[in-house]
Amino acid sequence: MEATVFSQILEVSLDTGPDIKDITRAAEKVIRSSGVKEGIIQMNVIGSTGSLTTIEFEPGVVEDLKDAIERMAPKDLVYKHELAWHDGNGHSHVQAALLGPSISLSLMDGRLVLGTWQQIVVINHDNKPRKRKIACTVIGI
Repeated sequence: MEATVFSQILEVSLDTGPDIKDITRAAEKVIRSSGVKEGIIQMNVIGSTGSLTTIEFEPGVVEDLKDAIERMAPKDLVYKHELAWHDGNGHSHVQAALLGPSISLSLMDGRLVLGTWQQIVVINHDNKPRKRKIACTVIGI
């Protein structure tokens, strides 16, 4: 069998951060389009104020995650980034760096290997709404 590499860009509109959207179905659509049955999907959000992770996407835990993000790098601290750029989003860069821009997940039998209550989410940390681009690469057979 020959390996396949398939790439696609997703676009997701997000509100002022932290805003969290479930992109699991969009990732599943990319996987179906790739035709890969066994392999991985690697996804990375393009930009330094966005992140990707997995979580149980239900209102309570989403709010818990937003609160935790705010506690890790609060908006009201002085950030050296803001002293240089005066754009008010120093916290956004730190929050995104702490969570990370990418995720890799296994595929088996053409499906994501996720727990029952596990979804893929993209997070906008910026102090304004953003249309986030997410590069997706599916590799496998």
